[in-house]
Amino acid sequence: MKIKLPAVALLALIMSGSARAAMLSDAEATFLDQLVTASAVLEQRCAGFEVNGAGSVQLGARLLGSPGAAMAMIDAYSAAIKARDGETYDPGKFRPEVFEVAGKTFKRVRAELIKNPTRACADFGDASAERGLLRRY
Repeated sequence: MKIKLPAVALLALIMSGSARAAMLSDAEATFLDQLVTASAVLEQRCAGFEVNGAGSVQLGARLLGSPGAAMAMIDAYSAAIKARDGETYDPGKFRPEVFEVAGKTFKRVRAELIKNPTRACADFGDASAERGLLRRY
């Protein structure tokens, strides 16, 4: 029986996912939650907000200890988005625990944004702007 290498790698990734899921630190979980919330605001096209890349890295550096750690989490989230969308991503940056937590957070925030867009856009957008992840325009 011949099994293609990508299938084996995917299986290993899935099997190791449960073992690595506990590896998301409190600081990483906090930054990821804030990052996902800001991206949901942008995805729902809440008026008056745009991404603040420098502010995002600065917030991540404060929470995680360095700009490099912030960029690593941003890259892991980017890889999770690409994996979910079926796009090519860097497997070295993919973290199953980020994929899992980000998916749950995004669904929760997006549901609130759809349920009451005016209130949720203001609440989530303002909070993300205050943290530095978004800018008002």
